[in-house]
Amino acid sequence: MSEPDLFPVLGLEAVADARHQWTALAVHPHASTPCAALLALLARPDWQAALAPLDCIVSLADPLSIDATPAAPAAPLPATRIVLHVPAAVLQDAAVRKHCGVLAEQGYRLLVEGEAGIHASQASIRGIAHGGNGLPSTLSLLSLPGPYWAHDVDDAARYAACREAGMDWFSGAYSRRRAPDAGDGTSRKRLLSLLGLLAQDADSRELETLLKQDPALSYHLLKLVNSAAFGFTNPIHHFGQAINVLGRRQLQRWLQLLLYARPQHDGTPNLLLPEAARRAGQMEALCKLLGGDRDRQDMAFVVGVFALLDELLAMPMAEIVAALTLDLEVVGALLDRSGPLGDMLALVEQPVPDPARIAALGLTNEQFWHSQLQGWHWAIQVSRTI
Repeated sequence: MSEPDLFPVLGLEAVADARHQWTALAVHPHASTPCAALLALLARPDWQAALAPLDCIVSLADPLSIDATPAAPAAPLPATRIVLHVPAAVLQDAAVRKHCGVLAEQGYRLLVEGEAGIHASQASIRGIAHGGNGLPSTLSLLSLPGPYWAHDVDDAARYAACREAGMDWFSGAYSRRRAPDAGDGTSRKRLLSLLGLLAQDADSRELETLLKQDPALSYHLLKLVNSAAFGFTNPIHHFGQAINVLGRRQLQRWLQLLLYARPQHDGTPNLLLPEAARRAGQMEALCKLLGGDRDRQDMAFVVGVFALLDELLAMPMAEIVAALTLDLEVVGALLDRSGPLGDMLALVEQPVPDPARIAALGLTNEQFWHSQLQGWHWAIQVSRTI
């Protein structure tokens, strides 16, 4: 196993299209990560398998750091899966433009941050990346085939402006700051009641009674169990069957995730769903790495799912946990990020993980990387299944 201080630490950020479906992941390396270590990590087969079919956006201050010669390293980056993000300023150099052209010939797609003018076409740039205020010029958008990535999109207003301008990939806090639908008080109470039943391991009949009062959740549950992902021979027509075929543990897990599956007021999927799945999957993986048994792994999974309930329900987390019967350790993790589960959650929530926090948990950077892959893989599978 690699030494902890030699294995790179990366943050991964979801990038969604205009239909709010994940389409790529932006790679954010820790400040101490050498470019060569980053590129070597992204050449690993485990990354390619776990994150398929999503592309990865890699920001490069110096495109010359990627070898574009025919005698490339034995384990090169998978060009068709990588989008290179370069600053416009480096394209002033003719050698860099030529190098970018060779990279494009090898299958890499290149996005430029800022206005590159004629240099964009000379460097085989395909699209534009833009963060902060303002918008790319119409000419720059029309002159390149895309994609057009708007990053650091903070809210719905900024998202709408970027989409109106023609941007088609989006990342940022906007995905978690969407206004809740009006008049959802009854639905919120029903959700809390269902969460309470799940937390108390209630009788299947009680769950079925409550499910029948929620058409949206009922629809998603039946759609889920009849999907190809489960492969049941006979169609499932009612909730009792669904409960029986899934089993209690699986039913609880999927219902916890399905709470996030309601479409938004504009009919698009809720981006909180895959993020909740990602956190839950990584929390479970971390708990297993730390020696937690099956029950404790389930507890870690719950913490990961429930950590976004305040944003889903537009309620303070204190009010949510007060309405539920949860283990005190789960409550502490959700409210204060306290205890072992709270430490894991705080780390999972970091945009770029802190190596010191990883070490404090008793894990190597490589172990943490594998937990990341498991969390993101699970989230990708969930978003494609529900």
